[in-house]
Amino acid sequence: MIGKKMEKALNDQINAEFYSAYIYLAMAAYFEEENLPGCASWMRIQVQEETAHAMKIYDFVIERGGRVVLRPIEQPPKDWKSPLAAFEGAYEHEQYITGRINELVDLAIAEKDHAANAFLQWFVNEQVEEETSVDTVVQNLKMAEKAPGAMFMIDRELGQRTFTSPTQEGA
Repeated sequence: MIGKKMEKALNDQINAEFYSAYIYLAMAAYFEEENLPGCASWMRIQVQEETAHAMKIYDFVIERGGRVVLRPIEQPPKDWKSPLAAFEGAYEHEQYITGRINELVDLAIAEKDHAANAFLQWFVNEQVEEETSVDTVVQNLKMAEKAPGAMFMIDRELGQRTFTSPTQEGA
């Protein structure tokens, strides 16, 4: 059985994960408008990942006998100064989510909820991957600032990304 504090915190995280999907969908729309279909595709894959993360937490709450309570999702921004600014925003957002995951782990430890702590370790590792992935794009875009043709190549490369669901990863 899940404790009430952990149940509320996980419900808050479900909302945060769906907001993450929402912000990345807004970024995908921005990239479509900027005629950067590879960047848009990359962000759409990110939407799928964040939705999968929310559902993974959703299922855990239910499995532990808790109640999932969905709340409204905040409206995300819709414009960015540049592709680099959008990806920098994505990187900052991933750092924010990492902080939230760390707080959930701290709560699980404080509550002596070993099941939640074990469950959350997947997210701890996932956030390392998420931050690295976005930061790599940020660094590539920074290098491309002085070579406009490089944006074309980066966009094509980002369009090659595919989605792998957490269940396919064996998680």
